[in-house]
Amino acid sequence: MRLLKFVVAFCFMVLPSALYAQDALNAPIITEATTNSTVTTQSDTRTKLESPPPSAISPTINTSNSDLCTFGVAGAIQTQILGISTGTQVTDENCERLKLAKTLYDMGMKVAAVSTMCQDKRVFDAMMDAGTPCPFDGMIGEDAKAAWAVNEEKQPGKKKDDEGISESTQTLLGGAGIASLLFLLLL
Repeated sequence: MRLLKFVVAFCFMVLPSALYAQDALNAPIITEATTNSTVTTQSDTRTKLESPPPSAISPTINTSNSDLCTFGVAGAIQTQILGISTGTQVTDENCERLKLAKTLYDMGMKVAAVSTMCQDKRVFDAMMDAGTPCPFDGMIGEDAKAAWAVNEEKQPGKKKDDEGISESTQTLLGGAGIASLLFLLLL
């Protein structure tokens, strides 16, 4: 009986403490603390922003057909503020003259082919130096030579008063104007 009392007494002592321990494991832990701190920060910050530069892209001018007597000219310039690009096609008059003369010659029109070539001052001078002057109004040989002597103003390369500015001069003047405008933008 004594053993029974001991077991009952043991159960009454151990069981409540085990239950209390179980409750203590689930209970939050509360701590109280007070902290006073002062933070002083001094920093020098530098930001470097890297981005692609602005760009003016010159246009592509397609002159891939080799039978054409044109070529493309394009250019672009970019400043920090403004970008300009432009392009054009330029006709090669000498190339056209050669193609026209060849076509006329192939069609059996030899005098017309020579007349076409004689529109170039270099060819005209070479023909005169060779003693075979360029045709003049259907005349050939000595008759053409005499007609050219009387009508010197009609010879290739002679300046005519009624002629305006040639296309190549206009292109050069336009290019110079654009270049000077871009130069002023760079300043």
